[in-house]
Amino acid sequence: MASVVESKKACSVNPLKMSQPLGASLAFLGLDACMPVMHGSQGCTSFGLVLLVRHFKEAIPLQTTAMNEVTSILGGYDNIEAALLNIRKRAAPKIIAICSTGLTETKGDDVDGYIVTVRKRKPELADTEIVYVSTPDYVGGFEDGYAHAVTAIVRTLVKPLPLKADQVTLLPGSHLSPADIDELREIIEAFGLTAIVLPDISGSLDGHIPPDWRGTTLGGTTLEQIRAAGASAFTIAVGEQMREGALALQEITGTPLEIFERLTGLECNDRLLQRLAHISGRPVPPKYRRQRSQLLDAMLDGHFYTGGIKVAIAAEPDLLLAVGSLLHDMGAELRCCVSTTKSAAHALLPAEQVILGDLEDLERGAADCDVLITHSHGRQAAERLGKPLMRIGFPVFDRIGNAHRCQVGYRGTMALIFEIANTMMEQIGHHHATDWPLTPEALRAATHGAPAGAPVSPRPITPSLAEASA
Repeated sequence: MASVVESKKACSVNPLKMSQPLGASLAFLGLDACMPVMHGSQGCTSFGLVLLVRHFKEAIPLQTTAMNEVTSILGGYDNIEAALLNIRKRAAPKIIAICSTGLTETKGDDVDGYIVTVRKRKPELADTEIVYVSTPDYVGGFEDGYAHAVTAIVRTLVKPLPLKADQVTLLPGSHLSPADIDELREIIEAFGLTAIVLPDISGSLDGHIPPDWRGTTLGGTTLEQIRAAGASAFTIAVGEQMREGALALQEITGTPLEIFERLTGLECNDRLLQRLAHISGRPVPPKYRRQRSQLLDAMLDGHFYTGGIKVAIAAEPDLLLAVGSLLHDMGAELRCCVSTTKSAAHALLPAEQVILGDLEDLERGAADCDVLITHSHGRQAAERLGKPLMRIGFPVFDRIGNAHRCQVGYRGTMALIFEIANTMMEQIGHHHATDWPLTPEALRAATHGAPAGAPVSPRPITPSLAEASA
């Protein structure tokens, strides 16, 4: 169990944390025919929009209520009303999803009251669903905003329905990519079950060329599917952040649930397949038994390059747990762990300490580490330290293909092991290219610039696969 320590610096240097409104916007982008709106200034929305566009390399529909000095003081009702009417007229979305910002939260705008008033005054909005979530960007982080948005969607749009025994609701955390969601949907459907994914960015942000232009999200969870979630027989939530949404769904519909703290690794995916087999009454399909065997072989091959290495990792809590736990399973030491916000996930991390801080904290703690793992804003720290950087999380703007990067399930876990091992192998240099398996001492010697052929001690005994997966 990791102890949590908050950084006491007067200011953030090279920030790790992204804001709540940005996380909420990502959740809303997973709804079909939706228009996300930030209730705040144009600058708040523009900054978030840039990060989303750079990460996904896609056009992102995101609007603003364009608050200014006067409306910030007098209140934002007129801006809310104007935004709702203009969006309905120009884009005709089925859902308009509003998240607050620090500006309007500080003023204390009663947006829920504004929505009630505007519906009375403007009956033309009767055919448009409106979801609102409070996401002040001066507290919490990206993961929190996403979680609160999913809960708001559930509480606003889901109602109890007659049970469908072969239908499950999947609540994916903000750390899952479109490819991750596709992989989980495929696993669920392999058991003969129907999956309702809420929200589903695999439909809207998966990097496809749309057949038309609507001005809203193109793909994702439809309004009909959101409502149909009230009939699901079971809820599968991925990440501690989804507990709030899963409990809200249970409160409304009575649906039983299970929280999977991660689905990157061996044991957690075994648990998922056993749960799906129990729900469906079907055995685990042979292809997943084969994939499990392939993952075991990948762990055996990869642990020669990960066993004993020291890792510095900075990420949102659930992503930190997923990647950090896999590294620990593979024999790595989590020497420096930095995260953004408090979470129950930190108690499950196999490390001594988690710092709630920024990338400067990561850089300071990574001096004797072999590799840095964080998003693209960590590249300068890695360059200064002369360490390799493996990019994970959001945003990753100096690489393409983020939507198609899979890190869950047996296949995704295997791909992540290969990526980590290859990152370490790349540091060996051509003079170590034939030295297989490489000892952790030789790897550290290579990454720290020791001369080729320098003597090293024998490789320590690495954990068995049974121990690693325990």
